Amino acid sequence: MKNIVLKPRLSEKAYEHSVARNVYVFVVPTETNKHTIAQAVESQFGVSVTHVRTVVQNGKSITSRSKRTRGITVARKDITKAYVTVKAGDHIAIFDAPDE
Repeated sequence: MKNIVLKPRLSEKAYEHSVARNVYVFVVPTETNKHTIAQAVESQFGVSVTHVRTVVQNGKSITSRSKRTRGITVARKDITKAYVTVKAGDHIAIFDAPDE
């Protein structure tokens, strides 16, 4: 299995999902599938994954305007978000405060 970079999605909605439903949100590469995401989360965090949902968020078009140009339109990259549900007793320490 190749290593997948899992970037936690740190937002208020992701925090609410992790507390209320035991669901964690990660930004993953677009070419990965649900099985490899589940294996990567299990191996990196030591938890049992029960369900994985993926959402492809299309990149937005941005128009840059300045005095010299009429506007340059650039498109952001598409991203894939993975909503990973872990077993009831398991926990991933994404939102925990660091020990000082």
